[in-house]
This record gives sequence, C-alpha cells and structure tokens, in this order.
Amino acid sequence: MVEVDGSKAFGALVRAHRRRLGLTQEELATKAGLSTRSIVKLESGRVAVPRPPTVRLLALVFGLTGADAEEFHRCGAGVTTESGPAVAGRVPAQLPPDVSAFTGRGAQLAELDAMAAAAADQPTAVFVAVVTGPAGVGKTALAVRWAHHVRDRFPGGQLHVNLRGYDPARPMTAADVLTRFLTALGVPAQDVPVDVDDRAARFRTELADRRVLVLLDNAASTEQVRPLLPGTASSTVLVTSRDTLPGLVAVDGAQRVEVDLLSPGDAHALLRRLIGPRARSAPGAVATLAEQCARLPLALRVAAELIAARPDAALDDLVDELCDQRRRLAALAAGEDPRASVPAVLSWSIQHLPPGAARTFCLLGLHPGPDFDAHAVASLTGDGPVEARGTLELLARAHLVHRTGPGRFGMHDLLRAYAVERVERPANGPRERMFDYYRATAAAARDALFPADHRPVPAAATPSPDLTDRAAARAWLDAERAALLAIVAETATGGWPAHAVHLSWTLVRYLAAGQPSDAVAVHGHALDAALATGDPVGEAETRTALGAALLRHGRPTPAAVHLERATALFAELGDPAGEARAAINHGLLDAGLSRLAPAAGRFEHALRLFRQAGDRIGEARALNALGLVEERLGDHGPAEEHQRQALLAYEEVGSPMGVAAALTDLGIVAHRLGRTEEAAEHHRQALALFLDGRDRLGEAWARNGLGEAALTLGDPAAALTHHTAALAAATVTDARDQQARAHLGLGDAQEALHDPARARTHHEQAVTLFTDLGMPEADTLRARLTPRPPGR
Repeated sequence: MVEVDGSKAFGALVRAHRRRLGLTQEELATKAGLSTRSIVKLESGRVAVPRPPTVRLLALVFGLTGADAEEFHRCGAGVTTESGPAVAGRVPAQLPPDVSAFTGRGAQLAELDAMAAAAADQPTAVFVAVVTGPAGVGKTALAVRWAHHVRDRFPGGQLHVNLRGYDPARPMTAADVLTRFLTALGVPAQDVPVDVDDRAARFRTELADRRVLVLLDNAASTEQVRPLLPGTASSTVLVTSRDTLPGLVAVDGAQRVEVDLLSPGDAHALLRRLIGPRARSAPGAVATLAEQCARLPLALRVAAELIAARPDAALDDLVDELCDQRRRLAALAAGEDPRASVPAVLSWSIQHLPPGAARTFCLLGLHPGPDFDAHAVASLTGDGPVEARGTLELLARAHLVHRTGPGRFGMHDLLRAYAVERVERPANGPRERMFDYYRATAAAARDALFPADHRPVPAAATPSPDLTDRAAARAWLDAERAALLAIVAETATGGWPAHAVHLSWTLVRYLAAGQPSDAVAVHGHALDAALATGDPVGEAETRTALGAALLRHGRPTPAAVHLERATALFAELGDPAGEARAAINHGLLDAGLSRLAPAAGRFEHALRLFRQAGDRIGEARALNALGLVEERLGDHGPAEEHQRQALLAYEEVGSPMGVAAALTDLGIVAHRLGRTEEAAEHHRQALALFLDGRDRLGEAWARNGLGEAALTLGDPAAALTHHTAALAAATVTDARDQQARAHLGLGDAQEALHDPARARTHHEQAVTLFTDLGMPEADTLRARLTPRPPGR
C-alpha cells in the first residue's frame, strides 16, 4: 500500500462502480442522497478528501462488502494500491464443492441431461428438475455433481441455497432466500423490495437476460420453491426434496428424477474407492458391509471412514463388529425404511471415535441453531475453542458434521436426531454452559454496537470470540440470530428463566432495528418467564421492551397495557431510570396517536427522572423525543434547542444511532424553518449512520426527510426515489407512520411530475394510514383531495 493521488484514484473507483451498475451520475446521486454536482466533483478528482459519511453511503449503494468495501474506504481516505482500481461485474458462483468419490447414478445423470436437452427445444419454458428420494440417499450429491457438469452452460452464474426444509431449525423462507440471491446478483441491499412478491418479481427481472443455474437444496414444499422460480427459459432450476412436490410438477411443469438406494454394484464400488486396497481383496466383506448399510450413501460413507481409520484391522473382523452392533440395535433398525441402517452404522462409528469427540457429537444435538462455530461447541463441551475446532475437524472428516461456511459447521438432520437420542441425560450442565455463553456473548456484541446501553450480565465459563469490532459484533448476532431466538424460548420454559429475561433486554436494541415479530416473540417469552418466577424487575423490563415492540408492530392497544403496568412496577421498585424508559415508550405511543400534549408531558417527566438517576443516555433520548413532539406542535425554537442538546449528549456517550436520530430530527426542524439545504445535510449524515448500523426504521425517517428536502429544492425525481426507499424500509419494520409519510411524499412528487393518477393513489393510501393512526394529517390531506365546487 502506498500513498497516491487519493482524490483521482477514488474518483476513478467511484466511476468504475457506477458504470458496473449501469447508473448515470444523476441516478447515483439520487440513490446516495447526494447532489449530482457532488458526484461530478468526486469522479473528476476535485474533492481532496471525501467526507466519511459520503464514502459510507456510496459503498452501501454499490453493495460493497468484505475486501471490496475495505478497499473502497481505504481509497476514500487517500490510500490505495499502485495499480489503481479495477472493478469487474460480479458473477455468482455459489455451488458447493463437488462430492469426492462420487459413484454411480449414471442413469439419473443421463436422465437430467436428456431433460435439459429436451427443454432447450422449448425456449419459452423454464426447465425445473426435482431430484427426489429418501433422506441420506444422496440427492444433494447427485444435484451438485450434475450442476458442476453443466456449469459452463450458465455464464450468468450459479446460485445455491440450503432451504433446510427438514432441519429442526426454522426452514429458510422464500423472502430470506430472495434477499440472498438478489444481493449475490448485485442488487444493492436498499434496492431489495420488501414484499415477497415484489422480491420475486425483481428476481425474475434480474434473471430475465441471464443464463443462471439455480440449485435449491432440501426443499420441504412447493410453496417454499415457487417464489424462487425464474420467469424466462434462459435459466434452469434444480430442486432436491424428500417430497415428490406434486404441485410443482402439475402447475409449474417440473420434471421428476427419482433417486433410490445405490445398486449393489455401485455400493460395492463406492466402498472400494473409500476404503482402498483392503476392500479389493475382500469382496465378500464389502458385499456384506454394503447390505448392512442398506446401500445408503450416508451410512456407507460413515462406515467406510471408520474402516479407513483402522488400517491394521482385518476388513472381515470390522464387518463382523457392525453385524453385532446391528443385532443389538435391531429394534431401532426394524422395518423397510432404508434410514433404519443409520443408527447401527452411527453407533458403530461413534464407538471408535476418541471419547471426547464422541461426546461432542452427542452434545451437538442440543444446539438449537442451524449451524455453529467452535466457541458455541466449546460452551457445550466445556473445552477450549481451539480443542473444539480440532474436534469439529475430526467429526467433519468422519462425515458426522459438514462445513456451512468459514469456521461454521452443521449436521444432517438424521445425524442430529441420532445425537439427541444418545446424549447423556440429564444434560443440564452442558445446556446451562451454552445458555451462559450465548447470554455473555450477546452482551459483548451489544456493547460493541450500542456501548451506551451497557449492562453487566453474569460471566460465562467458556470464552467468547473477540467482538470489540462493530462489524464482527453485527456478523455474530446475524449468524446466531436463529439460535438466540430459540434459546430465549427454551430457557423461558425449560428452567432458566433468568437467561430469557437477560437476553430480552440484551437484544432489545438489536431486535428493534429488524423484524418486529422477532422482538415480540423474544420479549413475550421473557415476560412469561418473569411472571412464572415472580420476578418484578424482570417483569417491568420485559413489559417495557414488549410494549415498544408491539408499538412498532402497529398494535398500540396491547402496547399501552404493558407500558402502563411497567411504569407502575418501576415506580413501586423505586427505579427512576426504568420508570423513565417506560414513560418514553408510552410518550411515543401517544405521539403516534397524535396525542401530542400528553406525549410532551411524558417526555418531560422522563427527562426529570433520567436526570434524577444520572442517566445521560436516557436524558439524551428524552430530549430527542421531546424535541420531536415540540416540532409537531409548532414550537420550533424549543424543538431545535432540545435536539441540539440531545445530539451533544449522544456524542458524549458514544451512541451513533442516537446521533443519527438527533440529526434526523434536527433536519425536520431545519426544513420547517426554511433551511432546506441544512436539513438535507442533516438527513444525509443520519442516513449514513443508520445504514452503517442497519437500522431500517431510522433509514425510513432519514430517507423521508431527504425526499421532502429534494421536493422543496425542486427535484421531484430525487424525491420519488427517496420516498420509495423510505416506504420499503418502513414496510419491513411495520412503521405505519413513516409508511404514511412516504406515501404523502410520493403523491406530492408525482403531482410535481404531472402524474395526477399516481399522485392520487399514493395520497389516498396516505389518508388511509393517517386515519388508522388517528393523525390530523388525514383531515388536511383529505381536504386537498376533495374537489372544490364549480365557481368557487
């Protein structure tokens, strides 16, 4: 790395990324909330050092992650490589590695080839193939093998996802998959539509002119697959499922490829390839072993790995061991189901693992998430992360776990079910260590993302990863989200209620920036735990969090019940800061229902309580909320003063999301006072912070502010773009007030663009939302839409 002419290098990099996305300078300016003049100056190298918020906004618009994002930020700071920027269009290549020692399935591969060739003669129909068969029979291996065989036919790339249709964890939803696929295809995160149908439509649009192979592994139902189908014949879809998916065949024209047990010859060949020379010299033992494993590839691979790991034992003796094991497990292995061979093979295999590895395998069945890392495994076993990582590598070599990503592993659902059956009971010790670990690590992640919200939790017996970096903390929470939700539910009813309560208030800010339904579920479970154990402090905390989540979910009536009870409990407990937090949320509820005077009273009361408690971050939030309601009351002078005080307090305690909130509200006040350029700058700075913190609700506020400023400055096209993005963010967070504000802005922008039909549609949607919320804007807008009598 060397210092070069940073302004020109960064300008060239911005231009290259813009052209990669096919954007004009005006379109890039609109998406980033910047002026076209700023983009021109950046690309021409006339800006010596770009402002960090500008660099962050551009990186987000370009959809940069990982090394690309790091290089972009370094270049923006004036440091780059001597060779300069080089940006190429991304082509997704997501296929898993081809399966080693793949054997047989020639007929099925030929069948897929023939189907694909026939489909090529019908250029208007999408080719969809469903590989179906029982668990462990090798459906995924077949699909991956064929996908690698034909990948060169798809220069547009290959997409892959494990839909987890039969995993104990929650299956992947079409909405989640579409977000992943659109991101992989180069769609910036903020341009991914909110509605599932709209995402599916955008996905079909992105694939319309590309030849892409889509591999959907482990599907449970037609409904899980259908939104993921392309709309044109240029792409091909390969699905694996235990189900025959008759709806996909009947309605969508999918063609089915049946996969059964390996033939005797192929099963013998697979064992010879996996075991080596000993198998070639003992054909009888190989034939017996193949039948003992029911010719099921999963069982064959596990058994072969064990045999290969014991090179000094005679193959006949090892096969006799498995025969004895099968007889001992005859009750488990009864019937015709080919999966019946798995318990016997696994039991035999696990007996020959090192004791620690065998114990780890069984304990992994207790982990509630779809995958795990070494630190999570160490919390179950009580070992160190290094030892746990080594054990995971050993289990991966034995085909008892599989890699899901860098440093992360998962288990086939058959193996997980077997592990749960074998774990020593009671397993309270390992489970409690795991719950302790997740509680402590979630708190560490919270402290990195929201340092002003620090609250101590009991330490865990096993170490956490280093989450002092904000990006690492966010990545850990995102990766472990499913596990954390499951742990709150499990601890609430399974004997660890304090963990549920602690996780509730630890995750409150993280969950507030995402789906409200997750927050309602977490805080609801925690409240049940607090009530069941007679914990008044926990009850007050969780009612406050649940009330706020219900308010974001658009359910003000039950929210008010919880917030009133929380306020009373905190007062009884003599906790002024807790009472103030409940009062803040109740004031937000009042403000959302346009009860502005009562809201202001609650915020002023909260401000006094926070100052009494010496809670500086709470004081900042009360000032922020008070300033916002004063602005709506038309008291712009006090509103601006309170927002500036809030901004200083947020900066003092180091709360970037608080700073963003105060900037947004200062932007609103500046706009009302006619200082539109200043307002737009406040909103731009706020948007960069909200995007960096992945706060979709804050994003909706900032983008609506930018849209209103753009319209006032005479740029209705930019206003249209900002309000459209605001509507998307507000919809995903169920922020109905910001949805209404976005529709109002969209209607006003369409009016300015001389499209009265679309303007009226948005205005009518805004009226409906404002009316439902009881906000006075409904009457004002309704009056605008009412035609005046002739002659008046």
